Amino acid sequence: MPHPPLAPMIPLADGRAIPQVGYGMYKVPVGDAARLAAAAIDLGYRHLDTAALYGNEAEAGVAVRESGLPRDELFVTSKVWNDDHGYDETLRAFDDAMDRFGLDRLDLFLIHWPVPSRDRYVDTWRALVRLRDEGRVSSIGVSNFHLHHLERIIDATGATPVVNQVELHPWLPQRELRAAHQRLGIRTEAWSPLARGRLLGDPVLEPIAAKHGRSPAQVVLAWHVAQGTIVIPKASSPERIAENLDVFSFRLDDDDLAAIASLETGERTGRDPDVD
Repeated sequence: MPHPPLAPMIPLADGRAIPQVGYGMYKVPVGDAARLAAAAIDLGYRHLDTAALYGNEAEAGVAVRESGLPRDELFVTSKVWNDDHGYDETLRAFDDAMDRFGLDRLDLFLIHWPVPSRDRYVDTWRALVRLRDEGRVSSIGVSNFHLHHLERIIDATGATPVVNQVELHPWLPQRELRAAHQRLGIRTEAWSPLARGRLLGDPVLEPIAAKHGRSPAQVVLAWHVAQGTIVIPKASSPERIAENLDVFSFRLDDDDLAAIASLETGERTGRDPDVD
């Protein structure tokens, strides 16, 4: 049987809740995805984060169906890709995604990018609102939205995303956006939480890791947890998957957090959402 869940549940504004740490499936190869997602569940993860772009929704669905756990104990996120923006297009894309998953409902569906050059994300958001209202997806949100994108869809529909999944790590802590999320009742979720692994060799992290007897990756993930961020690290081995979830048995102190705050540069590992 799978291990008991290890990550706390974070309440969402719609009355539901999301596990704070999930298994991110970006760039997890299709041939390995079902096995690694199943390993994550066995190790105590209850949150899988995938997307149409990742090409492994079907494999995530296999892991969920074969987990032996009740469906309501697992949280599955996917995202509509840029090519499927628009009201009718998004509804069709969702149907296609659910066929791939082999599941009867989705826990969280996100707009992957606003794609401002196409200017269709408001209609895409209207489609997500319909899917939520019909009960086909439990919660809806967005990814890679700046504040002005958020304000536009909220003003147009009256519906506020429960999550905005954005690039966030010590180089790019997204302070202003996180403050706006707090005002709006939106949870912040971090992709690229380790800056694609590029910041893990930073000498600032080494003494903190040594003090706690942890790896630099665990230190950075604990920094996310300390801020109340939802975080979805990707890993390609059961050992690393387990390590990424073992971040709740120690706590960073004020000196640690101040040292990590000094790493802020504003550097992105991905593109700016306003640049298509």
